[in-house]
Amino acid sequence: MEDAYFLYHSIGQYPGKADDLARAMAEFAGVWGAANDAQWGYLLGGRARFIDRWRSIIGAPEATLTTSESVTQSLHMLVTALPPETLRGKRVLVGADCFPSNHFLLTKLADRMGFTLHTVPFHQGAAHVEDEDFTAAWGPDVGLALLTWVSSTTSHRIDLDALVTHGRQMGSLIGVDITQAAGLLPFDVTAPAVDFTVSTSLKWMCGTPGAGILHVAPELIARCQPELRGWFSQDNPFNWGLDTFEYAPDIRRFDNGTPGCMAALASLPALDWHAQADRPAIAAQNRRQTARIIEAADEMGLTLVTPRAEAKRGGSVMLRIDPPAAQVVAALREEGIATDARGQTLRLSPGIVTTDDGVERLITALGHLLRA
Repeated sequence: MEDAYFLYHSIGQYPGKADDLARAMAEFAGVWGAANDAQWGYLLGGRARFIDRWRSIIGAPEATLTTSESVTQSLHMLVTALPPETLRGKRVLVGADCFPSNHFLLTKLADRMGFTLHTVPFHQGAAHVEDEDFTAAWGPDVGLALLTWVSSTTSHRIDLDALVTHGRQMGSLIGVDITQAAGLLPFDVTAPAVDFTVSTSLKWMCGTPGAGILHVAPELIARCQPELRGWFSQDNPFNWGLDTFEYAPDIRRFDNGTPGCMAALASLPALDWHAQADRPAIAAQNRRQTARIIEAADEMGLTLVTPRAEAKRGGSVMLRIDPPAAQVVAALREEGIATDARGQTLRLSPGIVTTDDGVERLITALGHLLRA
């Protein structure tokens, strides 16, 4: 099934991943199970390496990135740390094609924090929110805008430069969820400069669940006072004076209790692989294979949900199909082809382990299923 793997929008794979992961977990077991005092140096050192790997991938300056459990938790950490006046009485702007989990969180926070959540809708018949509609809804009363770099349901890619330029003119805080293209397409938190960035180590990053990240620009870090705080939120975690707590001057103020390091350690092999990989070549392979899928979809008369222009899409191709999509996914699985669906939308994301022959197997199998 590896050569016909199309699930990089969900769980990414790279050559040798299972062996790398097994070695990392065996090493952890050996260190954690030893009757000595080496455990915390090993765990915290591995977490620091995880952070540095992520920083290099997205161009984050030192001391601006930390770990979290998920994108949703990262967003909660950031929003609830803002000074109360930042959002009270203002709008928070998101697109209707944002990751639903982020929307669920913001809906709950709106009343407590006193902001209005404005969800920019789709045009009638459209599958994604158009950039111009997002811009039209973005006025000076928007305290924060959460941009979805690439949609998980259409692979629509926003014009980040244009939207950030507009947001700066409006005086808003700007955050970006980069989950659906991080590790595949180039992204730099300073070009254009954004206030915060959230992601996970899944998908194109090829890591494990629970290894989320939060990047915050230095100017915003200085204004934030996270409500979830603990001994690791301090400059010196070993300051245990009950009346002398003071936030760390950098991203560490977003840490709290003893850090959960397991997901970071488990994802480190994938990040190490990324550091050595030829990422432009990986992106070029994806572009070639997605173009072939789009060509075949046109030949089969399928409805393309993903934008056709390469510059306006991420690494996935989404197709609307008439047969029950779940049945198509199950039938493809029987052929050794890994895909998934959301409703009637078939999601196809080729990556480094996907071969051109695997793409042709997908096309042939899908054609047989649709004719049947």
